[in-house]
Amino acid sequence: MKKLSLEQILLKGRECFERREFKKALYFLNEVIDSDSNNTEGYFLMANIFHMQGQIGKAIKAFQKVLELDPNHTDASISLSVLLNDIGRYEEAQKIFNAANAKVKNTTQGIEDTHINKKFSSKHHELAELYFSYQRYDEALFEYNKASGLDPDNLEVRIKISKTYAKKGFISKAFEELKKLKNEYPGYVPARMALGLLFYGNGNILEAQNEWQNVLSLNPANEEAKMYLGLSSGATETSLEAVQSL
Repeated sequence: MKKLSLEQILLKGRECFERREFKKALYFLNEVIDSDSNNTEGYFLMANIFHMQGQIGKAIKAFQKVLELDPNHTDASISLSVLLNDIGRYEEAQKIFNAANAKVKNTTQGIEDTHINKKFSSKHHELAELYFSYQRYDEALFEYNKASGLDPDNLEVRIKISKTYAKKGFISKAFEELKKLKNEYPGYVPARMALGLLFYGNGNILEAQNEWQNVLSLNPANEEAKMYLGLSSGATETSLEAVQSL
């Protein structure tokens, strides 16, 4: 039988990894590392397997090995940062994340890689949630905006930006954010639901009902919209139908 090349062994390891056949993947990846102790992809795939298996210590060491071999390996930096953050090593995690973020910003090409952008966006989103939970709304807003800028497809973040504005007392900005989102994505139900709640919370019952009714026109089975319409039905004597006929 013809002996496999290093590239072929690595390919087999990657294929097993993608099929989540981790035992087989590790067998091939160990062969790769034994033949080439500087193979960053081999270590990176191994690190991800260890992480998925809950072998945190091994995962950290493998990610660190990747960065030792290639300090500019952004995926490894972000993965290691997230992992350290998960186990409470916050300062170390933030330091690694900031260093990776600075490297990406300083590249001559700018931030072009969508995959990398989504990873950074996820980290900023995570930080924003933490700030929000401690009522540090200015910092939360900054991080939510960073997350949205890096991953414009994450529409949920824009709803959270609106909620943060509302918490800060900037109600008009909260409305502006949600109305803009609704206009850009008319079929995005969460934006209409959130706008309805914002209207309702500010005493605009009919406008709130209108948003929830529109949700039901898009999705007749939406139980949340039905619930809010039911709860708000006694709040005004003027029916939604009458308003719509004006």
